[in-house]
Amino acid sequence: MPGPREGRAAPAGRARTLAWTYRRFGEVDAAGTSPLYERVAVALSESGAALRALEAVPARRRHPTVILAALHDLALAGRAPALAAAYAAGDGAAAAGAAVDTLVRMTGQVAAVAARRRPRTDETGRCSVLYPAIAEAARRAGAHTVGLIDVGRSAGLNLNVDRVGITYGDGRMLGDPDSPVRMSCSLVGDLPVPAQPMPEVVARIGVDSDPVDVTDADDVRWLRACLPPDQPERAARLDAELALAATAPPLLLRGDVLEALPDAVALVPADALPVVTTTWALSRFPPESRPRFLCRLGEAAADRAVAWVSAEGVGVAPAVPTLGDRRASGHSILGLVLLDRSALRAEALGRCWSRGRLLSWLADP
Repeated sequence: MPGPREGRAAPAGRARTLAWTYRRFGEVDAAGTSPLYERVAVALSESGAALRALEAVPARRRHPTVILAALHDLALAGRAPALAAAYAAGDGAAAAGAAVDTLVRMTGQVAAVAARRRPRTDETGRCSVLYPAIAEAARRAGAHTVGLIDVGRSAGLNLNVDRVGITYGDGRMLGDPDSPVRMSCSLVGDLPVPAQPMPEVVARIGVDSDPVDVTDADDVRWLRACLPPDQPERAARLDAELALAATAPPLLLRGDVLEALPDAVALVPADALPVVTTTWALSRFPPESRPRFLCRLGEAAADRAVAWVSAEGVGVAPAVPTLGDRRASGHSILGLVLLDRSALRAEALGRCWSRGRLLSWLADP
């Protein structure tokens, strides 16, 4: 097996750029969160053979998040046993050497996985911020049932928001207290999270350009592969959410989100409130497409009320007030937009941090 520093000398041109990208990923992005990936990424940056293998991968698929997930997928599938064993043991040196060896020996297979899949980072649900916002949307709309439409989260795990148990920093609990999936959320500020329960959910629809089927073994393995192998708590949480979702798989619509959105709304029964949710999904849209997202919601609300609950960066969700906060300020805005024919009401319900693990509720009762 070649050592992680094999061929370190004299990378040039594209290889030099790749070497810098992988070293930076290891020493900056992975540092402090995944010691295994820190060692593996730096080892790849120092191996001439690995860099040459990476050049055989399509340029848009060479990013460390894609390649590391592809290597992890091969390990989980039993096709790279030495890498799987090193990951299971948490042995950084062995993982570095095995990753270089796997990439060099199985370049075509790594490239095939990387070309077919896109990384799914932090794919688990964001229910602690969504639950009170959806309940608030239903209360304001006078709705007794809701149909959930989740946009841009490929596995649709947010669609189980009513089926998880959520504990807030003040001791309040929402959702299903007997759920096998438990989430927690710390609170900031003086206002408590509203206690009203979410109405009955009568439809669960996911919309994504490349949805993940929670009943498909290959799709599920890929979601697991996108997590670093030395983060067992995140993996256990993902496994629990996937198992819960598999007991009642959502309807998944594949295609351009802007085109599919009105169709998704139309699938919600007429006597239920369609609630569209986006959680850090609009940031992946080109800025010029974000107002079109709101326009498509308006079109869907031409003859019925529609709600949109968003957790997005400051200024990312059109119409949602920014509370005077600056963009890229380190937190996100929890927004609610209610559309009913020609009327549009938008409010910032709160601020949140760490992908919903910290919430400041701001809306008056």
